[in-house]
Amino acid sequence: MTTANYYINTPLFKSHQLKKQYGLDVVYKMDCYQPSGSFKIRGMDNFLKELYGQGYKKVIASSGGNAGYSLAYVGQQMGISLRLIVPVTTSDYMIAKIKLLGAEVEVYGANWNEANDYALQISKEYDLPYVPPFDHPFLWKGHSSIIDECALEMKEPDSIIVAVGGGGLLCGVFEGLLRNNWLKVKVVTAETEGAASYAKSMAAGHLIELKEINTIATSLGAKKVAAKALEYASQFNIEPYVTDDNSAFNACKDFFNEYHTLVEPACGAALSYVRNNHSKINPKEKILVIVCGGVSMGMEKYLAYSKQYQ
Repeated sequence: MTTANYYINTPLFKSHQLKKQYGLDVVYKMDCYQPSGSFKIRGMDNFLKELYGQGYKKVIASSGGNAGYSLAYVGQQMGISLRLIVPVTTSDYMIAKIKLLGAEVEVYGANWNEANDYALQISKEYDLPYVPPFDHPFLWKGHSSIIDECALEMKEPDSIIVAVGGGGLLCGVFEGLLRNNWLKVKVVTAETEGAASYAKSMAAGHLIELKEINTIATSLGAKKVAAKALEYASQFNIEPYVTDDNSAFNACKDFFNEYHTLVEPACGAALSYVRNNHSKINPKEKILVIVCGGVSMGMEKYLAYSKQYQ
């Protein structure tokens, strides 16, 4: 193993389309260009390096998609084997992609929570480290590198748009903002209506666990966010933003037309913010959107959604 990172420094792209349409200054942090297709590789890179340093060569994890795929990618590079537990809701498409990277995949449970409980059980039974998909300081530290990279290329923006599932990326963004002294920025937390656990938790002032997940943005499908994500919120100006599946998908479609890059509806939730709120945004504002990516939506699913959300 080398000390090199298995993720890459991704570029910042200006949106010429949003400038032309609405006169707004929007910059995209293109983490959709990571080798694993999403920001998740940053956290998994950091986590596995920590475990490798402790002498571990095999790990247990649970994930229905991007976290597992990124973990399998980094594990393959480092020579660490992975046993991944996925719920029955995980598509054959994603399972095949993960297996292609050499991971052992077992299907268990009706949802991620059940798969996760089983993965924890196996971890204890075999005395192997468990790698969670979003709720761990090792992951947040890795994800925080997104803001470090942005701070090298741009001044502090007025707003930063972040998709929120379990809150791993959000915690990383908070850590990066604090480290780079970006303390005046407004943090917009983007979710879809069927997975808005963070917005509900913010409104209640304490963690809320959803009864079910009901959205095409399945990567946002954590019933309850990491407690740290709510704790960090007290230090920042937060604007919870919740949109519908139609807007999330059509934002993916617009992004594909502008950048020829396919991302998931979970990412589309963040991408939709500017289009849905353009009339309320001051043209002088500088907006940074984290394009978190995602690899669960292949062309077949994209075409199906195109018909559904015309």
